[in-house]
Amino acid sequence: MRGSDYAELRAFAAVVRHGSFTRAAVHLGLSPSALSQTIRALEDRLGQRLLNRTTRSVAPSPAGQALAERLLPVLDDLDGVVDMAFAAAGEVSGPLRLNVVRVAIPQLAQLLPGFLAQHPRVTVQVEASDALVDIVAQGYDAGIRLAERLEGDMIAVPFGGPLRMAVAAAPSYLEGRTPPLHPRDLEAHECLVNLAPSTGTPYRWELDKDGVEFRVPVTGRLVGSDLRLRMAACLAGVGIGYFFESEVLDHVAAGRLVRLLEDWTPPFPGCYLYYPSRRNQSPPLQAFVDYLKAA
Repeated sequence: MRGSDYAELRAFAAVVRHGSFTRAAVHLGLSPSALSQTIRALEDRLGQRLLNRTTRSVAPSPAGQALAERLLPVLDDLDGVVDMAFAAAGEVSGPLRLNVVRVAIPQLAQLLPGFLAQHPRVTVQVEASDALVDIVAQGYDAGIRLAERLEGDMIAVPFGGPLRMAVAAAPSYLEGRTPPLHPRDLEAHECLVNLAPSTGTPYRWELDKDGVEFRVPVTGRLVGSDLRLRMAACLAGVGIGYFFESEVLDHVAAGRLVRLLEDWTPPFPGCYLYYPSRRNQSPPLQAFVDYLKAA
């Protein structure tokens, strides 16, 4: 195989895995235009359209899908052979691709500097996303997700410890209003409605105490999935918000927000690093798992 053949095939695999020329170009360290030229060269050489492009998405054609199903496992095996060769020489090398829920980013930021210092030949690519992602299909080595969202066939390692949610509002919103004392009381209040990242539908706030659980379908005039927008609205007194505890602690301490229904938001199992139960994991992933367990 010529070097240009290998580069073209890796470029095609990256576009398929990322579902985007832009994201694939970033992953490969190329410009989008250079990546597009590489894909066109491969299609011209094979005499087949491999990717169907629109202004918003890219997807394999039937010929491209057939090629991807054979090609991606081969490239994974080849990468693994190279990585294991370095590992056999006593040095872990290669990429580690992670898809991470946003609430785990602060803990990950504390761990990564030490891990990278310990393994100077490893590169780490992190994509923060609250949406459910098929990490195998999209070419990630592992993900970090809340325990309740893990698939049953994955190996899971605890990451970051327990978490808590927080219901909070600005003093300006509570002025002249009776604060909610029970989850049912939220029905009478203006709430900042979260959208579930995977479905785009309003998220029911999860509250429980002493084994009694409520999934509250809150309503309000502001509906969205962006944390910054909901936090700004909450601080401005637009309504009651539902956040991870870590997102509101500084605001509560400064008096900008007031915790509500605190006895209805007990700690729950937090995030896990998870990855497929293959027999041979890549050396960078195994090194990261070992580092996480030690930390």
